Amino acid sequence: MVDTKKEQERSALHSTIWRIANDMRGSVDGWDFKHYVLGILFYRFISENLSLYINKNQKEAGEHNFNYATLSDSDAERTRDSILEEKGCFILPSDLFENVCKRATRDANLNETLERVFKNIEGSAQDTDSESDMKGLFDDLDVNSKKLGTTVVKRNEKLVKLLNAIGDLPIGDYDDNSIDLFGDAYEYLMTMYAAKAGKSGGEFFTPQEVSELLARITVVGKKEVNKVYDPACGSGSLLLKFAKVLGKESVRDGFFGQEINITTYNLCRINMFLHDINYKEFDIAHGNTLTDPHHWDDEPFDAIVSNPPYSIKWDGDANPILINDDRFTPAGVLAPKSKADLAFVMHALSWLASNGTAAVVSFPGAMYRSGAEQKIRKYLVDNNYVNSVIQLPKDLFFGTTIATCILVLKKNKSDSKVLFIDAANEFVRGSAKNKLKDNHTKRILECYASRSTEEHFSRLVSHKEIEEKNYNISVGTYVTPKDEREVVDITELNTRIKKIVAHQNELRTQIDAIVTDLECKAA
Repeated sequence: MVDTKKEQERSALHSTIWRIANDMRGSVDGWDFKHYVLGILFYRFISENLSLYINKNQKEAGEHNFNYATLSDSDAERTRDSILEEKGCFILPSDLFENVCKRATRDANLNETLERVFKNIEGSAQDTDSESDMKGLFDDLDVNSKKLGTTVVKRNEKLVKLLNAIGDLPIGDYDDNSIDLFGDAYEYLMTMYAAKAGKSGGEFFTPQEVSELLARITVVGKKEVNKVYDPACGSGSLLLKFAKVLGKESVRDGFFGQEINITTYNLCRINMFLHDINYKEFDIAHGNTLTDPHHWDDEPFDAIVSNPPYSIKWDGDANPILINDDRFTPAGVLAPKSKADLAFVMHALSWLASNGTAAVVSFPGAMYRSGAEQKIRKYLVDNNYVNSVIQLPKDLFFGTTIATCILVLKKNKSDSKVLFIDAANEFVRGSAKNKLKDNHTKRILECYASRSTEEHFSRLVSHKEIEEKNYNISVGTYVTPKDEREVVDITELNTRIKKIVAHQNELRTQIDAIVTDLECKAA
């Protein structure tokens, strides 16, 4: 029944996005379209979330017919400070999504109205503890863009359709949704604009089933954690899976992350609010984690998950500050300037709590390349930090078809071996990409938790063997895939060939006799 509900919710969401795309075709026709869909979806959520909070409080106080949306702005102003303290922002009743929607068709200056509303929402947090969490959230939603239309009238026509479509979406209670509303919308938008998604968004989004796998790996055997962290958090999909896996109340001290791309940094904060994570419970920073990390005062972290960009360039040993950075110096060498993969790994290890687990999606070459990367892997293996390496199927991620792997790090291992899991065949083909299903995730997690060896799937390997393999920790080096080729009995095949050849010779002899007979009769 849950699956049916999930598919119904997902279908309704996809149909709405498709309808909006058709309504706006010829104007915002491309990857930038996502800013309008996700931005208005956020505006609706933050309005309804605030109204529900206020209405609930008033009804508990005895005002059973109270409805914040019908309250006058002047009366609402009296509650501004208390609401700001609890929710991190304040919205006047007249600025609520539902009220702006009701007036939209009659509002000749709808674009100006929305621009004012967005500024008011962000501005309400000025000089408060939530200012940094609210600032710039609507920057990418340009209601005055000529992409919406060449005139104000045409732009407003598009905005009315956009508001109505998002308003018609049967969301109900956000907490009761079977799907990850934001994640599903983001994922569907990428399939619609697949050609551009890789560079413009896919690299900042980890598929939901992979995000959940990473989160579950880091909390095996735990019912709660202190703090969770992602050093390259993108849209926040990995961090938010902890709220699903454990429950947000079981992440005691909050969600932490850093993102270098300003647009995606904004999306991540929006995503936190969409999942009803209070501004006091998350700290998302903007900047380059490798050269300018923002959470020195918050580390170490119990659980670290990350899908950092693959083999990007970084300063490396050209930067004297990095040469002496405590995050990287233990290995005795920095990751190559042309390949920062293991720099992210070293950063994660440095900020990992002594009883914590880090799961990092890695480019496969970082597991076997020579040079500095080999030396870093030697440091990781010799110090018994590598808990497991899990080979993932190819074509899981937007923007690339390569088969990535998960490098799992721990500082308190109970043995000195490394578990290698070959999950390359654990997938089904979706409409655009391969996908992990629940049974695939279950098999991987059960093997990971038990640290068991299973022929053609997993193997527990000693430190000595890894050393003998020159610290190559690619899964294929230790787990032999099952040979699916048909076994051919050569002796039997030769016997069959001989019989076929003999039969052919008999047929030729018979045919020759028939031809000779016909020629004689013709003569």
